[in-house]
Amino acid sequence: MRVRTKICGITTIDDALCAARAGVDAIGLVFYAKSPRAVTAAQAQKIVAALPPFVTTVGLFVNASHAEVSAVLEQVPLDVLQFHGDESPEFCASFARPYFRALRMQPGVDIAARAAQYSTAQGILLDAWVPGVHGGTGERFDWASIPSDLTQPLILAGGLNPENVTQAMQQVQPWAVDVSGGVEASHGIKDADKVRQFLYAVQIKNAQQCDGTL
Repeated sequence: MRVRTKICGITTIDDALCAARAGVDAIGLVFYAKSPRAVTAAQAQKIVAALPPFVTTVGLFVNASHAEVSAVLEQVPLDVLQFHGDESPEFCASFARPYFRALRMQPGVDIAARAAQYSTAQGILLDAWVPGVHGGTGERFDWASIPSDLTQPLILAGGLNPENVTQAMQQVQPWAVDVSGGVEASHGIKDADKVRQFLYAVQIKNAQQCDGTL
C-alpha cells in the first residue's frame, strides 16, 4: 500500500508549490486564528488557485461555527475538511464535503470508540495530546498506543520529520502521514529542503514496499 502525504500549515504560494513539485498528495490550510500557521480565506484562495492539478486541498478548523466554515467554502474551493475541536459527527458531515476527524491521543480516552462515532469520516487523524493545544504541537506520541481496530483509514500526525517518517511508516502502516512543524524553518514557513527530504523518504519507503525489498 502506498502511504499518502500531507504537508499542513501552508501559508504561502511558494511553500505550496514546493510541496507540489516534490510530490505531495495534499496540503493543509489552517483556518484557526490562534494558530501561528493561520491563513485568511483570501490568502487561501490565492494559494489554491496557484496549485497544479491533482493536489488535494484540506481546510483545518477548530470549533468554528457553521457560518464560519460556510463562509470559507464560499471563497475557497477546498476538497476536504479537517476538524480538530469538539465538533459533533453531525456538524462534520453537514458541509457536503469529505472530512477528516482529528483525535488527540489523550491518556484514558478510548480512541477507537471516539473514532467509531465519526463513521462518515473519510479518515481519522491521530495527533499528540498537549493540554489546551489543538494540534500542530510537534510532539510525538507512543505509536504503540494506536488501537488496532480503527475502521477508517488512519492518518498519522504528531512529531513527524524526515528522520523518523520511515520508522513511522514501518511501525504504524498508516494510510497517510501528515507533517507541519517537522518541515518548517519557522512557524508557518516551510524549509524547502526538509519538505523534499520528508517526501523523498516516504517515496523511497513506498518504492521498497512495492518491490518487496522491505
